[in-house]
Amino acid sequence: MNHHFPIEEVRHHFPALNRKDNGKPIIYFDAPGGTQMADYAIENMYHYLRNGVANLHGTFQSSIDTDNLLAEARQAVADLLGCDDNEVAFGANMTTLAFSISRALVNYINEGDEIVVTELDHHANVDPWLSIAKQQGAVIKFIRLNQETLTLDLASLDELITPKTRLVAVGMSSNVTGTVTDVKAVIEKAKEHGALVVIDAVHAVPHLKMDMHQLGCDILLCSAYKFFGPHVGIAAIKAALFEKLTFHKLQPAPGSIPYKLETGTQNHEGIAGILGAIQFIRELGQGKNSREQILSGMERIDEYEKLLSADLESFLLSQPDFRLYRPTSGQKTSTFSFTIKNHDSREVTKWLAQYYNLCVADGDFYAANLADILSVRPYGGWIRVGLTPYNTLEEIRR
Repeated sequence: MNHHFPIEEVRHHFPALNRKDNGKPIIYFDAPGGTQMADYAIENMYHYLRNGVANLHGTFQSSIDTDNLLAEARQAVADLLGCDDNEVAFGANMTTLAFSISRALVNYINEGDEIVVTELDHHANVDPWLSIAKQQGAVIKFIRLNQETLTLDLASLDELITPKTRLVAVGMSSNVTGTVTDVKAVIEKAKEHGALVVIDAVHAVPHLKMDMHQLGCDILLCSAYKFFGPHVGIAAIKAALFEKLTFHKLQPAPGSIPYKLETGTQNHEGIAGILGAIQFIRELGQGKNSREQILSGMERIDEYEKLLSADLESFLLSQPDFRLYRPTSGQKTSTFSFTIKNHDSREVTKWLAQYYNLCVADGDFYAANLADILSVRPYGGWIRVGLTPYNTLEEIRR
């Protein structure tokens, strides 16, 4: 299917690709920090803003339209993630949602309980749980990184996850190494001891097919701006747990799911944009319904990104002064972080931007534990290239 991928049609859906600086086109290799927005998302946002915005639950048409918009968006996200629409809540971003959920889970954690996090994760799926552990006197355990394979040491799960474990937080895919973790194995081990499981899928959703119910996790977090939409965070929480959680909220605000997590007025135009982002994915696929079309579209994206990744990985591995931080085997997303001998990473990305109009990021990407463990601080962190379905082999070779 790879050679049939409609790359020109896909690129047509991303207006940002038309931008030129100093007369030369921009090449966007910064997708792990946020993809460019699909035209469907932009048009949906514009349409909502242009045709009369309103708050919810009114008797007039623009309010009714907004109610319908949010309901439609919840269903689209449910189709994307493989959950129910009443399990989907929106918020400012994944990090804010994670902290809100952590506060709601404080009473589930007691002194001496154990919380398990990982050395590979973005701190958005580490620090919220560290904060409640500190507050409640719980014990923090880390699933360690195998520095040779750049994967998590899942062989240690029997020792780490015990009857004292109350919560396990793990990322599905690293935003630095591209490592795709076998979260199913982690979830199954956690459930043997009745622990809650929080999955950070921010970096996974743009690249992999999702099925929250099949995975069996309790909470799954992601962000629309990583899959061709606007800056809106998404939390999917298993209904049975969601019903039990108590969130800080205004007294008159709804207390039912999923609304009780959505503090204040939501970003309605941004939520309209989520619908457009998912439409882009859906139209790449085939199937009898929205869910099947999304899964098919994600499969096509994954296949195309593997084609691009093989070309880039081959080049990076061929450079003697480059060190690529990427698993040599197993499932990976199209994310490449590396350092260059005797070069500061920020100076490299400045040079790439100045001379080649390449948007390439540098830093620790909030995977601070990983940066310390792999000793990349002297370089100023990593140089990171992330590929998406709107990138081309020609861009990579340039």
